[in-house]
Amino acid sequence: MKSFLQLVGFITLLTLVLPIFILFIWNGDIDGGLENNVSNKDEVKEEIVDSLDLNVDIYDIQKKKVITMELEEYIKGVVSGEMPAKFEEEALKAQSVAARTYAISKISAYNKGNRADNHPDAPLCNSTHCQVWYGEDKLLELHGSEWMDASFTKIEQAVDNTKGQIISYQGDIISDPLFHSSSGGMTEASEAVFASAKPYLRPVESPYEGEFPSIKQNFEISIDEFISKLKNKYPKLNISKENISEKIELVKRTNTGRVDKLKIDGLDMTGRELREIIGFNSTNFNITIDKSKNKMIIETMGNGHGVGMSQWGANGMAEKGSKYKEILKHYYTGVEIVQVNKEMIE
Repeated sequence: MKSFLQLVGFITLLTLVLPIFILFIWNGDIDGGLENNVSNKDEVKEEIVDSLDLNVDIYDIQKKKVITMELEEYIKGVVSGEMPAKFEEEALKAQSVAARTYAISKISAYNKGNRADNHPDAPLCNSTHCQVWYGEDKLLELHGSEWMDASFTKIEQAVDNTKGQIISYQGDIISDPLFHSSSGGMTEASEAVFASAKPYLRPVESPYEGEFPSIKQNFEISIDEFISKLKNKYPKLNISKENISEKIELVKRTNTGRVDKLKIDGLDMTGRELREIIGFNSTNFNITIDKSKNKMIIETMGNGHGVGMSQWGANGMAEKGSKYKEILKHYYTGVEIVQVNKEMIE
């Protein structure tokens, strides 16, 4: 009788427990199943990354031909051309993500039919029109084998450690992950320099740029050369050494102190345009004229257009312990760092 009751109990227990045990295995909720579930997720993630190991066409401005390479190899050449290798690893990672974001946004635009006039057969070029890019042969020529062994390896690691990551705003890849050398302490709003306002390109403080070698610079040019450069673009300007002091009028500065608008002999001009014509560092400038010495002194603060990520500021943040995602989220307002997917490219 006892054996019979034990048998009935065993059958009852088996009837209740076995379906639950099978269900747990099916859902991956026991140790072995959970490990398999994580493994499957990793395989899916790896498949997404591998599927985006795409080749990209680059128009070589010097050789006047299209060259093809893997996207991540292109990013390594961009970081090598755009940021000093001596910078902190987290700054190099931030630059890698910004460079990749720019590349993916241009590839996407190209695939939708938006072609650049100066390189219609490729979405990107290797000049400042897009992003400076150097191949390994050029880097070896510029820096030597020791730099390649130490510095280029450091850049490769920064790119590899951010593989496939881009900057997005409200679910979409940002089209203008702009960057510049140094802001002089405060970045600029996009609409103050370029055509349109971008919600992720807002002015932010950039306090850690003290190591930048020329955050303040006195750019000197003769009055004759200044006038010559202006008249080369605007021949009808009535400006001379005698009347130059009266012909230059500051109209407006931006909220961050940069020259927004000025007039030269009544001609409306932006601070950016004058900077490009004359060749000084920043739109945050003051002009002093010394007729007795036939020279003009243009005192500038920072280097570049001032919009987006300050590279020296990024390095300063990295030195203070910030990680690359913190750096990017500081300089690009309201963004997220996400993994690129096929929909962003098509």
